[in-house]
This record gives sequence, C-alpha cells and structure tokens, in this order.
Amino acid sequence: MTDRIKIAVLGASGYTGADLVRLAARHPNIEIAALTANTHAGKPMASVFPHLSILALPNLVEWETVDWSGIDAVFCGLPHGTTQKITAALLSDNPQIKIIDMSADFRIRDPEVYAEWYGHEHFAPTLQQEAVYGLTEFYRNQIKSARLVACPGCYPTAALLALLPAVAEGLVDPTDIIVDAKSGVSGAGRGLKQNTLFCESGEGLSPYSIASHRHAPEIEQEVGRAVGMQLLINFTPHLIPMSRGELCTSYLRLKPGASVTALREAMKTRYQDEEFVQVLDEGIMPQTQNVRGSNYVQIGVFADRIRERAIVISTLDNLVKGSAGQALQNMNLVFGFDETAGLTQLPLFP
Repeated sequence: MTDRIKIAVLGASGYTGADLVRLAARHPNIEIAALTANTHAGKPMASVFPHLSILALPNLVEWETVDWSGIDAVFCGLPHGTTQKITAALLSDNPQIKIIDMSADFRIRDPEVYAEWYGHEHFAPTLQQEAVYGLTEFYRNQIKSARLVACPGCYPTAALLALLPAVAEGLVDPTDIIVDAKSGVSGAGRGLKQNTLFCESGEGLSPYSIASHRHAPEIEQEVGRAVGMQLLINFTPHLIPMSRGELCTSYLRLKPGASVTALREAMKTRYQDEEFVQVLDEGIMPQTQNVRGSNYVQIGVFADRIRERAIVISTLDNLVKGSAGQALQNMNLVFGFDETAGLTQLPLFP
C-alpha cells in the first residue's frame, strides 16, 4: 500500500469537482497535484470557489497540459460524453493511473443502452468492459482491484441502496417498483440553465425528465442484475429549491408471506457493518437535513396503508455520498486506505 498518493481532478470548476477538492484536502493520504477546468484555465481555484481560498491549491489548467506521469489517481467530474475519450487517452499513455469517474460515461454496462439514452455511440467500448460499477457497498471486492471505477449517479445511489436488499432477499416484487425522487438544485450542475435560476426554481417544486431520465436505466440495470431479469422501473425526479440533498421514496409490493418488519430487519442485517448506511428504527423518518454535507445515508422502512405494500425512504447528500464522497470512498478501496478516510465529517445541522 502507498502511504501517500498524488491526485488530479478533471472538471474541478463544477460542484462535484469542488466537493471532491473539499474532501480530499483533509484526506491524510492525498496530495492534490493538478486541477483542470478548460474554461477557467489559468485561474486560481479560489477565484472560482472562494470558500476554498484557505487551501494552497494548484491553479486550474487545461487537462492536456498536466504532467500525468506523476499522477496516481484521476477523479473525473466532467459532463457526460467527454470523459470517455479523455480516459482512453490518459490510460493509453499512463496505464498505471487509476480513474475514479464521477460522470455518467461508464455507468451503463451495455454500450447500446448507453447510446440509446445518451444520444451517441460509446467512444471507449473496450474500457467500458473493464469498468467496475462503483456502488461501494455492493461491489467492494471488485472495486479494490479496479483501474477504472464508474461511480453511480446520485439518484441511483439513493434508490439502489434502498432497493437492492429488498429484491435480493426476495421480499418484494421487482416488477412493481415506483421511485419518487427529489434532488437539490446542485444536482443539475453549475452551468447556466433557465430552470435552475433562482426565480425559476425557488419557492416551488418541479418534476422533470418524466419517464425519460437517464438515471432510470442505471437503476433498472442494477436491480435487474440482482434478480436476473430485465426490468422497467417507474422513476420520476423532481427539483427541490435547496442547494444540496436528495430523497427517494420507493413504493414496493411485498411478496406473499413477506412483511414490513421482515423487510426492515433484512435492511438492518445487510447494512449492519456499513459505516455510512443507517437503517432507522420503526417510525423514525429519514430527512435530508440529517445527512447534509456528509457521506452518510439514512433509510427508513414503513408500512403502506394499502395492504401488502411497503414504502422505503432513502436520503443522502447528492454531492457527497451521491458523488464526490462515494468517489473518495472508492479511491480508498483501490489504494488500500481506510475506507472511511477523509469521510467521517458529521452532517451539518441546522
């Protein structure tokens, strides 16, 4: 195991990139060696994110100018469609580098499904075969030996942590799943978009990408793998007028003989040794404010008033466990560090 590694962050001027820097700056085994942001190249990080001005960070540069030979790990926080070619180029010249990808470019296992949902062919299909899906609690052993980790999206992380134990234990019908999801505005990225302007998103709640969100096939992919069948899942996202936070309410049909109590106990058993996933006792409700700024997840299991149905609610911080925190957790596994290193900050409240 290496005691200390050098990392680079691609797309450091985005929200996920900035949160990765925030977390990595206090990691005992990390030196931040390079930060890239082509549109802000030449600027100090503090001019883009003043809250990071206390840190001694390298200036932002174009990714092509980085000396990659001295980099151990690269965190990719680029928009979808851009990471595949860059990753292929980096690994071609520097095969020893570990890639922790926070974009969507390697999450979908089937390149044809990727092309269907993202509107273009996969630009690195060979690397896609190598990529390990980075849902830490379920692919820990594969992540440890991976060169390319595809970190899940924020919605799939919240939804899958709630769904996978339920379907794996055969307690719910995998063909009857409804996920009602809500995310803070940072989930839409830092780019200027009309629907995320304060006057457009403030003081209201808005659905978007109804029956067409790109995280739906990711959720279906992983639930389908758990039960050995192709699935369609009803998934509807909503935009909440707050900066960060995410909450998924999943409506499930119990299988004959299963109970809500058994479902809750199965969840508790599955996550009893997981540092960052907390299954709450009966009657206690997950809330976004209980995980804000942290890598923790809360899950609650409730009986529906409709017989033989259960409601599972999961909440996390979309920028931490839903992105940068999970990426750092996966990097810890890849390099043999303590899995919790740099990630034990308690939630911010109020």
